[in-house]
Parts: sequence; C-alpha cells; structure tokens
Amino acid sequence: MNYRLVIVGPPGAGKGTQAAGVSERLGIPWLSTGQAFRDVITSGSELGDLIASYINEGNLVPDELTDRLVASRLDETGAENGFLLDGYPRTLAQVEALDKMLEERDAPLDAVIELDFPEEAIVDRLLKRAEVEGREDDTEEVIRHRIEVYHEKTQPLLDVYRKRGILVPIDGRGTIEEVRDRLIAGCRAFLGSK
Repeated sequence: MNYRLVIVGPPGAGKGTQAAGVSERLGIPWLSTGQAFRDVITSGSELGDLIASYINEGNLVPDELTDRLVASRLDETGAENGFLLDGYPRTLAQVEALDKMLEERDAPLDAVIELDFPEEAIVDRLLKRAEVEGREDDTEEVIRHRIEVYHEKTQPLLDVYRKRGILVPIDGRGTIEEVRDRLIAGCRAFLGSK
C-alpha cells in the first residue's frame, strides 16, 4: 500500500526517531525537514547560515523557504509511491501550501499522525539530548520557546486535520519500540477503515 502520511508533535516527542522506523516498516520514503535543514546548515552556505539563525533561536524557518524545500523533496525522492513527512506542515499557511502541492500531484494525504507527549517530559528529554549531541538549539530557554511556538503555530493545524477526519492521535510515551508498534497499529487500523 502507498501511504501518504504526515507526523506532527511537539519538539522532542520523538517524531524523527519514530518516522525513521515507520517509513522503513511501511516501505515509504521519510522526508524530514529538520534533517534537510541540518544538511543545508552544514554546507556552510549563506542559506545555511540564515536557516541556522532561525533554528538556533527556536523559531520556525519561514514558510517560503520550507515550502520550496518540501516541494523539491516530494519531486526527488520517489514520493509518488507514498511518503512520511516529518516536520511539515507546521503552520496553517504550510497546510495550504502542502494541499496545493499534493493536489498538483493528485496525491491527497491519507493520515496525519499526532505524536502526543507531556511538556515537562519534553523539556527533560531535550536537555538530556543537548548534553549528548551538543545541539545549540536545545537550551532550556530555547526548548520552552519552541514548545510555545508549537502551541501557537502548529496546534491549530491539528484542528484542520481533525475536521477532515484524518488525524490519528498516538500516545508518544514508552519505549521506542512500544511507541512505534502503537503508531503502526494505529495507522493500519485507521487506514484499513477508510
């Protein structure tokens, strides 16, 4: 089956970790805007420096840059046979842009997976990750700002997808394997009922 999925959730909920395993298990490409941004940043280009300035302050990269990146990824990755988008859309404007991109490709979304995770657990998890990975965007102040931005900008798009009947909420607590099993079972049950 060719699934067209989006995974959303607060920063540190485990979207990237889960998306990697889910895309492998479902046999669809994983399109991560976060990884794409990190790749551009490490290139040392002017664009990379610009993107880094947004991310290091805990802000979203502007829609125009993100939309262009996603459109190019949808065209280059074999996404015509399904995909799992991670980190996009994050704003209502990006929902509209994604709708347009997918309409042009005659490929509507099948489901939007909402990975739910308690806020204080997110802060703890990201502070530990900062120690291990040395990520500049994982100071407590920036983490709390990112959570605020998530609630302000991303939370409203969940209402859009809920109204469309394609939102699949998944409890993000537990081991990586427990969450992944719940996520895949939830997706298969939801998609099997369509």
